[in-house]
Amino acid sequence: MSAPCRYAVRSCARSIHSGTSVRASTTSFLRSTTPSIQRRHDSTAAATNPKISGIVDQISHLTLLETADLVSSLKSRLNIPDLPVGGFAAAPAAPVAAAEDNEPAPAAQEKTLFNIKLTAFDAAAKAKVIKEVKSLLGLSLVDSKKFVESAPKMMKESVPKDEAEKIIATMKGLGATVTME
Repeated sequence: MSAPCRYAVRSCARSIHSGTSVRASTTSFLRSTTPSIQRRHDSTAAATNPKISGIVDQISHLTLLETADLVSSLKSRLNIPDLPVGGFAAAPAAPVAAAEDNEPAPAAQEKTLFNIKLTAFDAAAKAKVIKEVKSLLGLSLVDSKKFVESAPKMMKESVPKDEAEKIIATMKGLGATVTME
């Protein structure tokens, strides 16, 4: 949601929460007691276009649901895509190797990070496997049991090779089948 939309939503929420009569009396009280204190929107409203000021006044009287409908209508009419919650997403990088055909492809780099996947386990060693999964993943006993019973399932991702080999050896010693991808 863009900054003006967020401001409109906050204004609507404040007016709903506090009530407009309380807000008007508070604003008049503040202006009468301390004339140097002004709200930010009051100071910028005088410098903007009166048409825009009218629109802002109309938006400030909308309910939260009406404001959400307004935002979705503006997005569809102006063809504004939904952005991820974190902000602007970077465009995926284009492959550089496709642009330059003259250079030979670089040698395949050795993989250093691996994913560990629990594929199966012996029924007799189920309790031991559950306890080990509980200690490795930091899950509760119930969650560890559900995790083991839902095998095949990814245990850990992006694990260094040494640690992955230790985990695999431990799990195989307990009677579980674990793969490194």
